[in-house]
Amino acid sequence: MKLKKYVKKALQLFLCIATVIHFTIKDTYYISSLLFYATPLLLIILGVLFLLLFIKASARKYYVVLIALLTIIWIKNSFVFTSDSKNSDGLEIVLWNAYRTESFEDAFQENGAIPDVAVLIESDLEKFEKAKKTFPNDHFYFNDYAIGIFSKTPINIKSSTTKEHVTIVHFSTNNIDFYAVDVSANIKFFRKPMLKNILSRVKTTQKTIILGDFNTPYASLFFKNYKKNYQHAFAEKGNGFLETWFWNFPLLSLDHIWVSQDLQIQKTEKISTWKSDHSLLKMYLKNAASKK
Repeated sequence: MKLKKYVKKALQLFLCIATVIHFTIKDTYYISSLLFYATPLLLIILGVLFLLLFIKASARKYYVVLIALLTIIWIKNSFVFTSDSKNSDGLEIVLWNAYRTESFEDAFQENGAIPDVAVLIESDLEKFEKAKKTFPNDHFYFNDYAIGIFSKTPINIKSSTTKEHVTIVHFSTNNIDFYAVDVSANIKFFRKPMLKNILSRVKTTQKTIILGDFNTPYASLFFKNYKKNYQHAFAEKGNGFLETWFWNFPLLSLDHIWVSQDLQIQKTEKISTWKSDHSLLKMYLKNAASKK
């Protein structure tokens, strides 16, 4: 009985701290960021549900109310609903973390079509070489950090650099500047300087797309300048949960496509797959059109 009591008290304290951090300081500090990223709101809700096993029947109604409130907040913040655009004739752009086992042919299969541009994070080199032979008339690039790029039109690689645990490939195609990003998932690195690092290395302001695995949830405070200056493709024109990780379970929104304000997003789709622990993102962009 004592063990049960200690487990209940420890879980109550942990969930209380996690909830307070989630709704106040979030990832402002390195220490708070560790708990903020490790306990997305859905896990807090599940934790409170588990806590019901240890709560007296007379007090359970209060926990049920708390669960209902947290669930409403989670859905409000995570679930996106936008009018479904019928237009899918624009530039088709795909982003996917390929789990180090997949490559472009797998991405095309999951996507259901060959897009105009595809960026794979953690791609597989052997499968990449195979895809190059399968599509000899298309254009490919692969760097030392397993970022793969595919385009139906020629690719101009402007730079490929790794700095402060962030790899960025700057390339252009279809008259658009792309920045393919892979942020280290190592928890010992604070996200704040890493996300600032990305913006400091973006050299263009018009017709610009920043996309990749940021290993940082959309709710992070450090996306403030991104949200101010760019459109988030899924938040702007998606339908469903923002979260792209973990194994089709909506825990964290780690993969993002940020689009400059002068470009018009037609629609964005999230495709669930069991070939990777990350969902695939597909965006249709009205190329070179001004957002009205």
